[in-house]
Amino acid sequence: MARTSSIFLFFLHLVLFSTSLEAKSEKGRKTNNREEAAAALFIFGDSFLDAGNNNYINTTNLGQANFWPYGETFFRFPTGRFSDGRLISDFIAEYANLPLIPPFLQPETQRYYINGVNFASAGAGALVETLQGDVINLETQLGYYKKVESWLREKLGNDEAKMIISRAVYLFSIGSNDYISPFLTNNFTLLINSSSDSKYVGIVIGNLTRVIKEIYESGGRKFAFTNLPNLGCFPGMRIIRTEDNGRCLKEVSSLAKLHNKALSKLLFDLNKQLKGFKYSIFDMNSRLRQRMNHPSKYGLMEGETACCGTGQFRGVFSCGGKRLPVKEFQLCENPNQYVFWDSFHLTEMVNKQLAQEMWNAPTNSHVIGPYNLKNLFQIC
Repeated sequence: MARTSSIFLFFLHLVLFSTSLEAKSEKGRKTNNREEAAAALFIFGDSFLDAGNNNYINTTNLGQANFWPYGETFFRFPTGRFSDGRLISDFIAEYANLPLIPPFLQPETQRYYINGVNFASAGAGALVETLQGDVINLETQLGYYKKVESWLREKLGNDEAKMIISRAVYLFSIGSNDYISPFLTNNFTLLINSSSDSKYVGIVIGNLTRVIKEIYESGGRKFAFTNLPNLGCFPGMRIIRTEDNGRCLKEVSSLAKLHNKALSKLLFDLNKQLKGFKYSIFDMNSRLRQRMNHPSKYGLMEGETACCGTGQFRGVFSCGGKRLPVKEFQLCENPNQYVFWDSFHLTEMVNKQLAQEMWNAPTNSHVIGPYNLKNLFQIC
């Protein structure tokens, strides 16, 4: 189905959105008393959390979402988010009484640093080699965070900066691209060089561990993580092998399962090793799988086929028609009825549902623990 957009409306919404962001940011900055202000939110990861950093880097169209129909439902124009609207991190910021957290690379964002910064980059992995050169990998994101930390100490003084850093929540969604990209690019070098899947996962977890510890050494104490969903069942992975007739790509799902087990162990161990370390881990795997398998239970209609794309399950990553070599794409009427927005990403509706669970699901429900996000923001 074809839809058209107006250049005039695009720029009108751009102005209105910028004005709204400014007002919300001023609201978040209205007090200098950090005892009363909301805890900051620092965001690391991939396209599940990228609020537009990839708009400002030299990457391919595969790594950008700054064109229609991305952003069509909430913002009414493309912001660089890989969804029809808001991301999980946008909702978490709202629930925490924070403004929208700006991308680090967006110009003139320094004055908002006390509320947090978004470092996430679509396509990023914990490994430097993952989509190397086209993304802001986790190591580079850590470097950006250190620049923000230095700015806070220089502008606010060590004591106030220390308070902001220690009270902040550090949200991570990372690892998916480390396991998906070799199957999409036919680059199995790392997988082949690793003698086993567990060794490869160990390298990914090792890189993540180093980043967590460096943030902890800087004063960060509260960390939030999503584990990995069933990656092999994403629309874009189901179509890789035509002989599988749309079945999930079990090799990728197996890697994600190993990653989730290792991530849980890592956080449990760090909690024992590092004084004051507190964490939350959300079972994205089971919560998304429930919606994929039983969409009607969550007010949805379609759990396997994407809203925007081409081919079986709309699994060809062609949303927007700007991803070569496919120029044509189909677009559903109502994204709110779908789990998947495009071949690899979620609709705003599902992002909102997952964020609500992350925020206040009971910690004894196996959905999230040992803290939910509401608890994590509130504790000192």
